[in-house]
Amino acid sequence: MRDTESDWAALLRAAKAGDGRAYARFLREVAPVLRGIVRARGQALPVHHHEDIVQEVLLAIHAKRHTWDAGRPLRPWLFAIARHKVADAFRARGARLHLDIADRAEVLPAEPGPDPDAARDAARLLGRLDPRAAEIVRSAHLHDEAPAEIGRRLSMSEGAVRVALHRALKRLGAMTQGSPR
Repeated sequence: MRDTESDWAALLRAAKAGDGRAYARFLREVAPVLRGIVRARGQALPVHHHEDIVQEVLLAIHAKRHTWDAGRPLRPWLFAIARHKVADAFRARGARLHLDIADRAEVLPAEPGPDPDAARDAARLLGRLDPRAAEIVRSAHLHDEAPAEIGRRLSMSEGAVRVALHRALKRLGAMTQGSPR
């Protein structure tokens, strides 16, 4: 029995060294194997496209033959090129795989919703701030009120509101990290 891996590798090494006959023989010998790979991996593609894909694989091998490392096995390199060309053919022809998700509905993750504990946790944290700081945070971040409006309501300048908000958020951050400030 013949070792096609070694034979093909020897032919491609000779071809890379300039032996045109070895290269022609190499391509003749690998083409039927590549046809089998394309046929197996491209079953969902029209059969009349298979030979086009084989030709694309052979062209890619020709264009990339310099990338094969003669110290490594040849088959994985060849098969990877064939796999990629079949995948390219699926993409180019818009072939898609449609799965009915009704059969998988119980294993699909649910859409993330609001955290049911978030409001309670926020109220608890805001309760640890002084009343004025808590009011500024609530107004700015929960009610989306502008600093100028908050300042008018609390008799503070807009700049003072921004500073107080920054300090309050810094304290809240420290509280969530475990260090009371």
